[in-house]
Amino acid sequence: MKRAVRLLGVGRGRSLPALALALALVAGGFAAWAGQDWYRAAHDEQADYAAQRDAALSAGEQAVQNLNTLDHRELKRGLDLWESSTTGELHDQLASGRDEFTAQVKEAKTVSTARVLSGAVTELDDRAGRARVLVALRVTVEAADGAKSDKDSRMLGELTRTDGRWKLSALGQAPVGGTSTG
Repeated sequence: MKRAVRLLGVGRGRSLPALALALALVAGGFAAWAGQDWYRAAHDEQADYAAQRDAALSAGEQAVQNLNTLDHRELKRGLDLWESSTTGELHDQLASGRDEFTAQVKEAKTVSTARVLSGAVTELDDRAGRARVLVALRVTVEAADGAKSDKDSRMLGELTRTDGRWKLSALGQAPVGGTSTG
């Protein structure tokens, strides 16, 4: 009687290429999925819109803070910052009234420091390059005698994109609850 001989290596030679092919197909599928996902994210209009909204908010908050911060000892620097943060009619108003305002601040010898508490974009027209922001801030004013006072306020700002940069084109006090805007 002959014994059946079992060969241990039979069948293994075929399974290794099949496994490699299966892994290659899985890796290729994952690469295609990831590439398609990356392409969609890179060309997503909503992502561009969100980036513009974030840029407008950041610029708006900084500009509102700039226009509420001024040290009588560094007037030129402070007023230059005001002018570089603005455009349009607001910029023209600040530039034309600069000498008179300088005299008033030098006489009063005040230091005002603003800190943004929160902000939000209330309107954004990316194509037209216009945005509106609402910024809550705390302004600390130090008088010549050293007395300090804090005031919280809400400001409404209009921004215009100029040379790829958002700048304030209008700024005003936001109405407080219960008051009408006319």
